[in-house]
Amino acid sequence: MNDLQKALALLHQKSNKAVIAGQQRFGINTQYSIGVKIPDIRAIAKLYKNNHTLALQFWETNIHEARILAAIIDDPTKATKAQVKQWINDLNSWDVCDGLCGNLLINIPWVYANLETYCKSKPEYVKRTGFVLMAYSAVHHKQKTNNDIESYYPLILKYANDERNFVKKAVSWALRQIGKRNIELKKSALKVAQQLLHQNTKATIWIAKDVIKELKKVS
Repeated sequence: MNDLQKALALLHQKSNKAVIAGQQRFGINTQYSIGVKIPDIRAIAKLYKNNHTLALQFWETNIHEARILAAIIDDPTKATKAQVKQWINDLNSWDVCDGLCGNLLINIPWVYANLETYCKSKPEYVKRTGFVLMAYSAVHHKQKTNNDIESYYPLILKYANDERNFVKKAVSWALRQIGKRNIELKKSALKVAQQLLHQNTKATIWIAKDVIKELKKVS
């Protein structure tokens, strides 16, 4: 048995129909899911850390959990632009999107040059990718200045008017995480939320209220 076969066998050993039911309750697309919990996926990932070749093979299986695993084990220094483009275009569920962003894309600096491309895209999960990357950047990119983080604001203001659930939630998430980074960014994030409120669309009003409600609780 090769590594791909061994890893897939481990995934199937951990599969559980009850997990699939739980995924569905959280709005996860379970069309290709075999029902494996994230802690179990991460445990398997530890066996194949930084294995770029295997990551590509996992992704091509189209299995929901294998794609989450692929993003965890891939080596960001070996990821190619063609691969990243394909993987983002393949996204069909918010959890795979977030896992791809948080485990792999956040560690590839050139990905952030494509934020506007993602944010203006029509496919729901491609568009979500842009805003999720902002959220993760606000939390994990400690080296970035306030000005660096505030450079996301024009994209938020320009592309927030999207009523699809997993887009507007990602926009809110991005702005909330920016506002939680420090007191100066809290002030500027709240100003952006007010600007969204004044855009007076269903999506931007929802986002603005969600952001204002949470950031007002942050000291």
